[in-house]
Amino acid sequence: MKIGQPTLDQLRIFVAVHDEGSFNAAARKLGRAVSVVSYGVAALEAQLAVTLFEREGSRRPQLTDAGRSLLASARAVIHDIDDLVARARSINAGVETEVSLALDVMVPLAALSSVLQEFQQAFPLVDLRLHVEALGAVAGLVAQGRSDLALAGPVLLDLPELDRKEIGSVELVPVAAPGHPLAQLARIRPGQARHYLQLVLTDRSAYTEGQDFSVVSPRSWRLADLGAKRELLIGGSGWGNMPRHLVADDIAAGSLKVLELPEGTSVDYRLSAMWRKDRPPGPATSWLLRAFEAALQDSG
Repeated sequence: MKIGQPTLDQLRIFVAVHDEGSFNAAARKLGRAVSVVSYGVAALEAQLAVTLFEREGSRRPQLTDAGRSLLASARAVIHDIDDLVARARSINAGVETEVSLALDVMVPLAALSSVLQEFQQAFPLVDLRLHVEALGAVAGLVAQGRSDLALAGPVLLDLPELDRKEIGSVELVPVAAPGHPLAQLARIRPGQARHYLQLVLTDRSAYTEGQDFSVVSPRSWRLADLGAKRELLIGGSGWGNMPRHLVADDIAAGSLKVLELPEGTSVDYRLSAMWRKDRPPGPATSWLLRAFEAALQDSG
């Protein structure tokens, strides 16, 4: 038995009859004559060589076993076609089909999570790719063309191929476990922190090779993972700077203590949005940039 090729119109009619519960209601929803709807279902049944609805003994069309089996596939085809058309309209309107975003590990993700959710509602057809990296690796993703937009820290600001806009900051505080020698001192003398192991965030990129950010001790452990650094700090392995928003609960619980260093009890880690000069932000990327700036200002 030869199976024919159904049309999109026939599939829409089939789904409408099921969803609306009658041929008359489907006709009203589609703005078609009842005879057109009835013919569309019959034509689809002929194309697929199956009976989709039981029409006898009930005023409401009931799906047959074949109809129930094919309904989900019909919906999927309609959805895919609608998605294709919508994406084509977005392309014609100049909206990006995909946005790749790189975030510094220091960025307070809790403050940005609502932005990412709102973005998906505002641009449901734009695929969002998210990367979280440290230090120079963040801006490096943009410089290499692998990300369209980055929220990066102050360690890499002079790449000539990038444009940037400062949009906020994160407070870093020096902390150590309560049992650490520095935490037990009533008064820390200038330069005394240099005598103790410092836990330092690093990255694997070549962009920040040979550069240090707020490193004062000649003895250091370099870690590319902020979570690992936090665990080692709590364990008493050393001292180090951490984003206050990430260790606020630890400080409140007493598992970490802010060190009163004479050199300063906090570091201002400035955040900048970065993008390639030859790839300026499109509508969706620009929306993200504005929303991130507002969110970071509110969280500050």
